[in-house]
Amino acid sequence: MAYNPFRHFWLKAVAVGIATLLWFAVGGEKVVERSLSAPLELQNLPPSLEVVGDAPGTVVVRVRGSSAALGRLAAGDVTAVLDVATAKPGRNYFHLAPDHVRVPFGVEVSYTGPSTLPLVFERQESKTVPVVPSVEGEPAPGYAVERVSVEPDEVEVEGPESALRDLKQATTEPVELKGSSAQVRETVTIGILNSAARLRMPQNAVVTVDIQPVRTERTIDAIPVRMLHLGAGQTAQSAPSNVAVTIRGDEDVLRGLSVDAIEAGVDLTGLGAGRYTLQVHITQSRVFGVVRVEPPQVQITIR
Repeated sequence: MAYNPFRHFWLKAVAVGIATLLWFAVGGEKVVERSLSAPLELQNLPPSLEVVGDAPGTVVVRVRGSSAALGRLAAGDVTAVLDVATAKPGRNYFHLAPDHVRVPFGVEVSYTGPSTLPLVFERQESKTVPVVPSVEGEPAPGYAVERVSVEPDEVEVEGPESALRDLKQATTEPVELKGSSAQVRETVTIGILNSAARLRMPQNAVVTVDIQPVRTERTIDAIPVRMLHLGAGQTAQSAPSNVAVTIRGDEDVLRGLSVDAIEAGVDLTGLGAGRYTLQVHITQSRVFGVVRVEPPQVQITIR
């Protein structure tokens, strides 16, 4: 079939018209430049190294393009990418060039700065440290914290060697006592106060705070000494006839005790007439313990 230049004439005319309009639209836009801050990404970081110190998170980038193209730029459209595969422990210098910056189609990078980036790398290490629970507040009046425990009681942390060198412990979120008079048990997050280090595996801890009534001491005077197992037909006298007993127990319980609640005595089993120096014994109790007896011994006269 012979070539006919007028075949599909109207389709060709429309195509030429659209192309002409696009050329005028693009050619009519002004080319502008804009400076912006672009995030810096480090690629191919050796697995045994970590960046330390004040590593820049952003760099300055100057971009060029039509006003419409630059107006469409959104956060994340411009990113500087630096390959650090050659990094070694210590201070390293890397060059940053315009071709290290990713930009959308129609946008050109004319400048990046700084042109040289100093980065410091350290070897990554790990160690096991104890978990020290954080407890805040006070128990109810008359009560005290008897014991604080945490599970797990140690965790493994990792980070650059300089951060782990002085790291002695991990801690937990605070556990508030809030005037409690009973055991407090909470699940809280474990954390590291040094931001350069981190838990190898983020985890929680169970902190248990045992709270018991305050155990205090009280001395009760003028407790009579009783003659125990005195022989038939015998009489006995004690000098002194009374003793002072210091006891220890829960504060609320001790406050309500009287002289009659404590029994002091000497054992006279098998003893005949005469004078004896005997140990004073205090009858055991479930609510208090004996700290001391004054005097601990008395003079007994048996007739």
